[in-house]
Amino acid sequence: MIVVADTTPVNYLILIGEIDILTGLYGRVVIPRAVQEELMRSGAPASVRAWIAQPPAWLEVLSPAPVTDSALAGLDAGEREAIALAEQLSLSSDSIQLIVDELLGRREAERRGLSVIGTIGVLREAAEEGLLDLRTCIERLRQTSFHISPAILARLLDDEV
Repeated sequence: MIVVADTTPVNYLILIGEIDILTGLYGRVVIPRAVQEELMRSGAPASVRAWIAQPPAWLEVLSPAPVTDSALAGLDAGEREAIALAEQLSLSSDSIQLIVDELLGRREAERRGLSVIGTIGVLREAAEEGLLDLRTCIERLRQTSFHISPAILARLLDDEV
């Protein structure tokens, strides 16, 4: 399977020390050039900038064909390129997953028929595969600026029991 990731999920997986689960779950992990640039910005956490400065060998950075679709204009550069890249890669592979958290990006990707998952979904899948402890990861996420509805969080943790 190929997974294309937007900035936010990569950022938070780095911050909680679980970024390597992407390759364990999905095999091929791709980010667009715009996501790489967003992770390198001076406003990004130091640990995120350090990680992207020396990315692991399993991470592929690709540039999609120029994005001219006006439906993507309201999204940030990372989301635009992640959606475009997922669409382009889906032309040659049936097994593409897009990791994006922002609601507008998720909606647009789903409208285009892309398979979408967020950071929480990735953590849940990894927990189901025995790759991590979900409660511990959620607690680490709560110590960052990650936002999740208390109702969704309660439901997620109840489901895990």
